Amino acid sequence: MDVWSAIDCELGEGARWVDGRLVFVDILAGRLLTVSPDEPGPAEELFRLDVPLGAVAPVRDRPGQWLAAAGQGFALLDEKDGSVTWLDRPAPPTSRMNDAVCDPAGRMWAGAMPYDSTPGAGVLYRVGHDLTVTPVRTGLTIPNGPAFTADGRTMYLADSAEGRIDRHDVDPGTGDLGAPAVFATIDQGGPDGMTVDADDHLWVAVWGGSQVRRYTPAGRLDRVVDVPTPQPTSVCLTDGRLFVTSAALGLTDAPPHAGALFAAEGMPPGRPAAPFVRAQ
Repeated sequence: MDVWSAIDCELGEGARWVDGRLVFVDILAGRLLTVSPDEPGPAEELFRLDVPLGAVAPVRDRPGQWLAAAGQGFALLDEKDGSVTWLDRPAPPTSRMNDAVCDPAGRMWAGAMPYDSTPGAGVLYRVGHDLTVTPVRTGLTIPNGPAFTADGRTMYLADSAEGRIDRHDVDPGTGDLGAPAVFATIDQGGPDGMTVDADDHLWVAVWGGSQVRRYTPAGRLDRVVDVPTPQPTSVCLTDGRLFVTSAALGLTDAPPHAGALFAAEGMPPGRPAAPFVRAQ
């Protein structure tokens, strides 16, 4: 695995394949960044907020517009005019939004985590097509992921602090969430950002483990990719290439390129990020 972009992110996250480009965030700096998925090089800043930016999803049929999980809630960002339109801020001031993704039906799912990692203070929210925000799971600590199968019937959700990945059934028509079942546990390091490939295998960045792991739909570990930095944070598969964001946060003796974007060749294909579908 090689450095794709030598950017120095304090907390890189949220890598997504969107409209032929790779986008990701530097959470604590509030930056939305992009690089080419075809040629290595420097990252370009698309947007900057004055609050932490957990993740974004493109808004369908609205080029340059993003739904963002940021600060204590959700906002629409517009690249064209730089505007920020806040929708809701349901999380308390002691928490911030973390990772987020849209399901295949176009709803956003996003976790909020407590700054001090208070056990059980994390919440998973769902943003509906009408922009209504609903808490759908409580009792988490550091929710990460989520990630969905192509049919939208299964959601994987990590709790990094607990070293656990849960699996939920989802009703793709209503967005109703089934009860969690433990899918996998990680003892050395914690599960962070995740994605599901074209074969419905789950890929997981292991914070503190210098690894990306792939699991079969049955929960069996079947591949490990070493990452040359201690804190991989999110994964994105394009057409045969694996991208991994990373973090320098908290490292007192950081190795070279901690916080960079890495890539590896010869991987199975992934799927472009599902857009947020807004009701007309």
